[in-house]
Amino acid sequence: MSNRPQFLSGNQIRQKFLEFYQQRQHQLLPSASLVPEDPTVLLTIAGMLPFKPIFLGQKQAEYERATTSQKCIRTNDIENVGRTARHQTFFEMLGNFSFGDYFKEQAITWAWELSTEVFGLPSQRLVPSVYEEDDEAFAIWRDHIGIPPHRIQRMGAEDNFWKSGPTGPCGPCSEIYYDFHPELGDEEIDLEDDRRFI
Repeated sequence: MSNRPQFLSGNQIRQKFLEFYQQRQHQLLPSASLVPEDPTVLLTIAGMLPFKPIFLGQKQAEYERATTSQKCIRTNDIENVGRTARHQTFFEMLGNFSFGDYFKEQAITWAWELSTEVFGLPSQRLVPSVYEEDDEAFAIWRDHIGIPPHRIQRMGAEDNFWKSGPTGPCGPCSEIYYDFHPELGDEEIDLEDDRRFI
């Protein structure tokens, strides 16, 4: 059997993602407008932006869990478009959101399950990252998911502390990188190398 994951089209990835979270009691919501009602941003730059009033406590959520495929135009890191393999101007951001229902452990567990069991990505090719001060997420990856500590990468605020702007909702995040060249070993894992990791 091949070590390569099955090829999935963008439509198949979107469908599998949304179905996965709908099966876990997430309300499927349509993509919000690219021109948000939020005066702090010009365009919708992230999947969470339509939920910002909920996170700020300005609006009550009508559901505890939601999932979306949000159309985004990234203006906040546009200087990286064309310089890295990871930055695009327009894309659909797939997201799952909890409004006081579940937190890091469940989010990480489901992200791992989706990546390995639904998308079929080989676990030995996946490298998680956490914000450098987020010991809780590090422990979840190590103790609950079973990732060896040397493969969990602590990253600085630029990479693993999400914010919508100079003020407003923000917090540590965790990401899962795919290793295109595992034969290079674990001694020198550099997630900034976008030829090896994406």
